[in-house]
Amino acid sequence: MKIYTKTGDKATTALFTGKRVPKHHIRIESYGTVDELNSFLGLLRDQEIDRNSKEILTLVQNKLFTVGAILATEPKKENRLKIPKINEDDIELLEKEIDEMNKQLPEMTHFILPGGHATVSYCHIARTVCRRAERMISYLHENDPVPDMLLAYINRLSDYLFVLARKLSKDLLAEEVKWIPEKLD
Repeated sequence: MKIYTKTGDKATTALFTGKRVPKHHIRIESYGTVDELNSFLGLLRDQEIDRNSKEILTLVQNKLFTVGAILATEPKKENRLKIPKINEDDIELLEKEIDEMNKQLPEMTHFILPGGHATVSYCHIARTVCRRAERMISYLHENDPVPDMLLAYINRLSDYLFVLARKLSKDLLAEEVKWIPEKLD
């Protein structure tokens, strides 16, 4: 299989159904941002983190390929996808992980400044890319509906990544710096 096809040389690309759209189409922006998120999760998974987090991130990366495939397919043609859809179990796994991590963490009383350790920062970058993907998908959803489970999964994933960043801060003995606004005179 050739990597280059030259079919995109005029700033268009094909959806899974073969329909050609501009490369800046919101559907392309949506699954492109999910792909970017997946790459950041790979970077995070390559860090010195606990085995369970690596395993969950691998599962999430696989689910993000599913998300990308769904986003690359026009809703009327979704029956062409012969892959499992995002379902309630996928969301519940993230919620279970969030709850387990939260049990180990101090109560959050302030917003937290991202940072403290490179690994934690990678996690925060992944979280913000996830939020951008969510915004793109939400925009797409207004005009071309996407499955509700997909929307919920991406939303929950950003929550998971926030709590994972906090857990990694604890694991790596990184200081969580609270955001405390300056007082006005």
